[in-house]
Amino acid sequence: MRMLQIGCGNMGGAMLAGWLAGGMAADGFTVVDPVLAEAPPGVRLLRQAPSGEAPFDMLLLGFKPQQFTQIAPGLEPLAGEGTVVLSVLAGVELATLRARFPRARGIVRVMPNLAAALGKSPIGLVGEVDEADRAAVDRLMAPLGQAEWLVDEETMHLVTALAGSGPAFVYRMIDALAAGAAALGLPRDQADRLALSMVEGAAALAAASEHSPGELADRVASPGGVTRAGMNVLDAENRMLALMTDTLRAARDRNIEMAEEARAAG
Repeated sequence: MRMLQIGCGNMGGAMLAGWLAGGMAADGFTVVDPVLAEAPPGVRLLRQAPSGEAPFDMLLLGFKPQQFTQIAPGLEPLAGEGTVVLSVLAGVELATLRARFPRARGIVRVMPNLAAALGKSPIGLVGEVDEADRAAVDRLMAPLGQAEWLVDEETMHLVTALAGSGPAFVYRMIDALAAGAAALGLPRDQADRLALSMVEGAAALAAASEHSPGELADRVASPGGVTRAGMNVLDAENRMLALMTDTLRAARDRNIEMAEEARAAG
């Protein structure tokens, strides 16, 4: 497989790291990035898109969505009839991608997060591909984490909020747990370590358990016990559910706005 990766910032870099850690050959990757200091050993690094080369098997769009209308025209010659275009550009819809890459064999929107570098990312997928290319995309995503094909593109707005933006919300919650413990008297550095270790263990246990996270919470919280006293605060008037719903709604709605902006820009 020959992949041309346009942009190798935080997200593109995490995906590349995950693929290389998963055993994919470095010499199959060409990265185009004007500011990247250096590429991983064996990966070809270019400062601008190559010209005069045969179309690549995969073309990954990993730059900022706001740069799409500026960058995409120069990439079209590299996306021929044998190329599947993969896009991690939030809000840039399939129709917008297809208009810019009319000859591409397939178009797939991909929504991972930075845990792709560790092979632990949820990945939302939606696209225009046949069964063979869908299987190829599944194989490509396997080293990065758990991939889920979505029933329709509209769902990608919410998946972007949950799977793509979700880590930031979790990090904020970890920070708040540690800050709360520090406010109540625990040294902040110790609170940080304990909060992070607790969340890491809880996530691992939830992933391995036959019970849902909600069921696990109730199993931990014995009636009249310490955990239940804290849970009563979170559960009062569904405040945790309301907070998370509002958070996801705001992120989803911003993704919808970005899609409208991308359509307007052509």
